[in-house]
Amino acid sequence: MSNSLPYSMKDVSYDNAKFRQRSLYKVINQTLLTQNVKRDWLSCSTGKFLALVMLFGLAYLFLTHTSSGPEVSGGLAKNVMVNEGDKINGDGISGLRKFWRKPPRLPPRLSPDEKGGKNSLSREAENPSSRLKWVSRQQKVKDAFIHAWSGYKKHAMGYDELMPLSQRGVDGLGGLGATVVDALDTAIIMGADEIVSEAGSWIETQLLDRIKHKGQVNLFETTIRVLGGLLSAYHLSGGDEGMKLTRNGPKPTVYLDTARDLADRLLSAFTASPTSVPYSDVILRDSSAHPAPDGLSSTSEVSTLQLEFNYLSTVSGDPKYSLEAMKVLDHLKTLPKVEGLVPIYISPQSGQFSGENIRLGSRGDSYYEYLLKVWLHQGGSENSNVTYLYNMYIEAMKGVRNRLVHRSVPNGLVFVGELPYGSNGAFSPKMDHLVCFLPGTLALGATKGKTKERAMKDNLLTFDDLENLKLAEDLTHTCFQMYSVTSTGLAPEIAYFHTEEYSEEGLDGGNKTSKYLSDIIIKRADTHNLLRPETVESLFVLYRITEDPKYREWGWQIFEAFENYTKVDTGGYSSLDDVTHIPPRRRDKMETFFLGETLKYLYLLFSDSDVISLDKFVFNTEAHPLPIKSAVRSS
Repeated sequence: MSNSLPYSMKDVSYDNAKFRQRSLYKVINQTLLTQNVKRDWLSCSTGKFLALVMLFGLAYLFLTHTSSGPEVSGGLAKNVMVNEGDKINGDGISGLRKFWRKPPRLPPRLSPDEKGGKNSLSREAENPSSRLKWVSRQQKVKDAFIHAWSGYKKHAMGYDELMPLSQRGVDGLGGLGATVVDALDTAIIMGADEIVSEAGSWIETQLLDRIKHKGQVNLFETTIRVLGGLLSAYHLSGGDEGMKLTRNGPKPTVYLDTARDLADRLLSAFTASPTSVPYSDVILRDSSAHPAPDGLSSTSEVSTLQLEFNYLSTVSGDPKYSLEAMKVLDHLKTLPKVEGLVPIYISPQSGQFSGENIRLGSRGDSYYEYLLKVWLHQGGSENSNVTYLYNMYIEAMKGVRNRLVHRSVPNGLVFVGELPYGSNGAFSPKMDHLVCFLPGTLALGATKGKTKERAMKDNLLTFDDLENLKLAEDLTHTCFQMYSVTSTGLAPEIAYFHTEEYSEEGLDGGNKTSKYLSDIIIKRADTHNLLRPETVESLFVLYRITEDPKYREWGWQIFEAFENYTKVDTGGYSSLDDVTHIPPRRRDKMETFFLGETLKYLYLLFSDSDVISLDKFVFNTEAHPLPIKSAVRSS
């Protein structure tokens, strides 16, 4: 099998004018001019005589054969007469016209996927009933969010997460009320004003005190959920010349002040480390930090802090947050890589990667995401002082295509596997659900948030961009099939893919009608579903960029499956133990990202494309939108 995908030039929208055929007259005339035959031919008397004969002959034909037959009323009869004339050439003029007519101008070339998608999109946009359908479905997502929040508020307010079956709360993320902060900007975007008031009031009266007195938290999880959530709420509620999408809740400065206090304590993870690589854990009450028990940090965790700390420096006017966070990426730039790919562990003590395991799933995923997004957030300019991040991203995506992308058998699903023993070890056809963030990142990196149509029209896409965009579409299809192949219509946490080298019998998803039942292998230990957002995130981005309505339809199918199998009548939604059997066993846990990410991305998937526009905002890895300053202020 080839290491790279056989992407073809069919995906390039050519300017057809460059390839338009020339008329017979232009061909003859150009030949005569270039060979000086025309001048010599006309200079002799015989040539002049023959030219006159030809002109008189043509005049005779046009003057004596002006009628093509009797007039016949009715369109059908006219067509019959024209067809008969073409067949017998009885009047002489039909054949002449056929000989001299210009070849038809060919329509612009589109890929097979685009031929149906764009036309159906145009019809959808022009169809009021279609728009009403998506407005209605968007409202159902909002209703689901309100139902999820109602269970949390009733049984777990102030705890990190809800256990909906036990009807109680649990602190698994340091006890900072992570669900409250994660859900806040979702409520603002949805216009759920009552929830904005409830969450905002809790943050104003409770969160700062908790930050000052709580113990150990994970640097990464606290940054992406709590710090990111506070900063997004600050902008969306009117801070930093922001959007002011809500008048509910406290003043925006409450969110900013709380974010600064939290970040000041988190900075100890950077300053306590002997290298540029931060420790993984922080004790909030005394602003101290220490490494994880095994001494290692995840590569994704240390490289997924910069969006939040950079934006905090921007809005606070204090550069210390950005300086500490960016030291990490500056250091990672210098470390050896395999075609841009990196191991999933790194040591704060030595500053070096540890082990050889390469994957885009857990502990590796958002490293690649933030290479692109930090560059975009800084303006996405070729002259930016962080352009090296974009170059690292491009190199890494080439490495993904060359080393990690394979196809399943028998039906050729494109998937991203792993190299658990490094570049010289065996390939594993294992793909975490977490990897389904990648299609959205690839598409975003290709067009920089613009629609594919606009990017093509403005000639902005390189061949690498086109390859990445095609891979994004192929992987999104695979991620959706990971849902549709199961009995519940919900994806497992991990899937393996049937290849020429790897196969296991009796481990399918349970949906016997799926075309891809034999392509996807689901091991018993991996059948759980945690209400994860990665696939709907990519559906949202792919719809915004390609404008293909199939991504909305796929998102709706996934939402209906969540409604059918994870909704708890007393409030909230529950993770599942096994998606391959009906009814599925429930896990009694509603992760914060179900409100912060999954439902937010579904809501935005069904919204108009100017709502949190991709060329004006960058979503952090927990789906908290942060403004691209130049884009927002110039709009």
